This record gives sequence, structure tokens and C-alpha cells, in this order.
Amino acid sequence: MPDEMLSSKLVSLKKGISEKESAIIAFSGGVDSSVLAYLAHDELGDNAVAVTVNLQSFPERELKCAIKVAEEMGIIHRTVDYDELQVPLISENGPKRCYYCKKEILKVLDTVRQELGFNVIIEGSNVSDLAVYRPGRQAIDEAMHVVHSPFIEFSINKREIREIAGELGLSVADKKPFPCLASRFPYGVPLTKHSIERVEKAEDFLIRLGLHELRVRDHSGIARIEISCEDMPLLLGMREDIVPYLLNLGFNYVALDLQGFRSGSMDEVL
Repeated sequence: MPDEMLSSKLVSLKKGISEKESAIIAFSGGVDSSVLAYLAHDELGDNAVAVTVNLQSFPERELKCAIKVAEEMGIIHRTVDYDELQVPLISENGPKRCYYCKKEILKVLDTVRQELGFNVIIEGSNVSDLAVYRPGRQAIDEAMHVVHSPFIEFSINKREIREIAGELGLSVADKKPFPCLASRFPYGVPLTKHSIERVEKAEDFLIRLGLHELRVRDHSGIARIEISCEDMPLLLGMREDIVPYLLNLGFNYVALDLQGFRSGSMDEVL
């Protein structure tokens, strides 16, 4: 895509945000929401507030990143704790879990929006997301009277968002996506605080060892590690550290997925 075409999209994106006059940004600290937050702050000043809904399934490392990125860009940032596991339709972990979870998140965001007297909520879905399984999208569509997805409105994809983030100098421009920890469990396996924390500790440990772009999937006590094929030799070289650590967390077996890392692998068996 020619640079001038993306530049034209960016102008339209900024104008679209400016026209909202005041907005809550659904803010995870990832590249998509960070670009929106930066532009909203630039266009709306203090009439733009980034809000992070801190779920049980939101990794602590991601919360710390969100706080850091918000500080870097200077936007007002609020964190709201919410225990989604108290909602049976979420904790039961059916195939539409993300739909019910997104509905709850949007309710929390809308409460903040009404408290502040702001006009809209903006969130970071982009046109690349439309090609993959995203049950949470339905919840956004149902709330489109107040929730807006500027990247979709102006036909901006993931690659273009990263390019914009790089141009803006955002520290998360190359940050890999880390979906919520609930995505580490097969559908139908109930989610508990303990099981989520176990997966989080396992992933944190692997990250501290220098491994990146990974998932630890929990199959009823079997830790299935997904990692890039390039990093497999590195992981295997550290197996004498990794296996005891994960067993000590309560996993019964530790397995390496030879297919390697792939986002959304739990949806492959739907």
C-alpha cells in the first residue's frame, strides 16, 4: 500500500476521533489500543481517558505494561478491577465465552463513560480481526450506539496499525499480542482463579528465561507449550529448569507442541 494511502487513512482516523468530542478508550496496553489512546489524547486532550478493565484473566505483566504505556503518552488512565469468574456464562468457558466477557467489559466501560459524562467508547478492533474467530465482536456490534471501532470504520489493518505505532514512536509498536489467560483452556473446562494463576506463573517463568511469543495451554493438568519453531532448541536446552518448575506449580505433565506457536489454537477443534 502506498504511504500516501495510509497517510490519508490516518487523517480520516484523527478526524473521526476528533468528532467524538469525548471518549473512553478500551485500553489493554497492546499496540491497537495504544495507537487509539495516543491519537485520542492528541485530538481530545483530557476529554480522552484510557480505561483498563483488570480481569482475573488479564496477566499482571500486561497490566504493568498498560500503566507504563499510558504514562509514556500522558493520557489519563484508570484501572477498574472486575472479577469475570463470578459470571457463570464466562467461568463455564463455553465457545461464546468471549462474547459474554466482552459484554461485561463494555458494561464496566460504559459505567465509567456515564460517570465522566463522555460521549462514546472507542475500541481497537481492526479489519484483520474480521477474518478470524472473534465471538466478542458480536457484543461490540450490539453496543454500536455507544461503542465505536475506528480502525474498522476507516479500513485499517494490523500491519498498518503497527506502521502508525512506529511512526508515533510508541514503545509497544512491535509488541506481540497476548490474549487473556482464559484462552489457554479448552472450551468446556471451567475457569478458576487457581488454574488461571498457574498458567500465568508458567508463562511468566518462560518469559523470564528469555523466551517470547509463547502460550502455555492447560489441558486438565497437562501443560502444552506452544513456542516458535526457532525457539524450540532454546526451550529444550532449558528443560531441566522448566519441567520441575511447572510440575511444582501443579501440572502433571509438561509437553512441547511440535506444531509450534499459533494464535487461537484452541479454536482449531471447534
